[in-house]
Amino acid sequence: MSDFILPDIGEGIVECEVVEWRVSEGDEIVEDQPVVEVMTDKALVEITAPEAGRVTRLYVAKGEIAKVHAPLFAYDGTNEEPRKPSEEQPVRPEAPPSVETPPIGASVDSASINRQGAYGRTPASPAVRRLVREHGLSLTHIPGSGKQGRVLKEDVLEYLDQVQQADAATPAQAQQPGGEEAGSREQRRAEQPAARIEPIRGIRAVMARRMVESASSIPHFHYGDEIDVTELLALRERLKPLAEAQQVRLTLMPFFMKALALAVQEEPLLNARLNQEVSEIHYLSSVNIGMAVDSRAGLLVPNVKGVERRSVLALASEVQRLTDDARAGKVAQEDLKDGTISISNIGAFGGTYAAPIINAPELAIVAIGKSQWLPRFDAQGELTKRAIMTVTWAGDHRVIDGGVMARFCNAWKGYLEQPETMLLHLG
Repeated sequence: MSDFILPDIGEGIVECEVVEWRVSEGDEIVEDQPVVEVMTDKALVEITAPEAGRVTRLYVAKGEIAKVHAPLFAYDGTNEEPRKPSEEQPVRPEAPPSVETPPIGASVDSASINRQGAYGRTPASPAVRRLVREHGLSLTHIPGSGKQGRVLKEDVLEYLDQVQQADAATPAQAQQPGGEEAGSREQRRAEQPAARIEPIRGIRAVMARRMVESASSIPHFHYGDEIDVTELLALRERLKPLAEAQQVRLTLMPFFMKALALAVQEEPLLNARLNQEVSEIHYLSSVNIGMAVDSRAGLLVPNVKGVERRSVLALASEVQRLTDDARAGKVAQEDLKDGTISISNIGAFGGTYAAPIINAPELAIVAIGKSQWLPRFDAQGELTKRAIMTVTWAGDHRVIDGGVMARFCNAWKGYLEQPETMLLHLG
């Protein structure tokens, strides 16, 4: 039997959360077969089998934390020679847990006391044991619904509900002011389902830290405007069949990115960086535009590299790839690095306005709202129907002021309202 040691899965990453096991103990596996999905503080990572064999043990349960360079699972390899007796590690039995007194009002299931595993130990995962300790309970008093009497998290929560209901029905409560009415209120309160507790880990934990750091260290200011995208929508409809013929999904995002890269040429400060001491501005030569994607692992912001050098069709292909990867939670680390400016398309969820937080060390981010058909007056004063999209920029007020942001947004707006003008700048 061999142990699979969790390897380095990213620079600076020392632990990860097990999201989903693709196999169970006793399953046969083949080389490179997906075995488990783990979530780091940067992305969801799929770990595959190093060779063919049979899984004999899963060391870390779903939802628990696995450590880098520690065993993740054990397996019998098909080509592995049996270990010599001298290589076998002696197994020391754990001391049986001390018997605790059951809570007041709780009934003791004799069958649950007699279903202990080897060495008098009730089968349960470390997470369940921690939950039991937090509530001062004993595993021996909780009936297990899992395999071979294994105590599951749901068993502990159900047991706690039963204890609370028993406490609420004691005669002492019936004698409180209000009599039966007070006891009824207490019983209804006890019957309410317990709050679900979910730890903040992985990408969500990183997002929480970074947003707090960004909001507290960067003086934000916001700038909003409306953009008439009637012509842009018409152009996209004409180009969609051509893109689909090449198996490319054409959304508005490639146009937003291309126009933004062109606007950066007029106001390069929006595509810059500040050094650590806030004493220098570093103007970046490449426009790497990030786009916020709502993935199953949390909010991810992959970025398209070198937007200024790509055609709209090439941008559409890259946007499609990054979106699919991010929504699957398997975006590459390289795609998450070195972004220079970000776009959050809240309009995709039906949102109209937002006040975004800058994705440090970038200096600006824009939230794009949904497009709505609204009445507007044309140049001749005639009322007409136009597609209006709201945008809200957030800028780092240490270096970007209102004038810079207004000029930049006007340049970007001009390309989007007259999208054919972007052709004049294609190399």
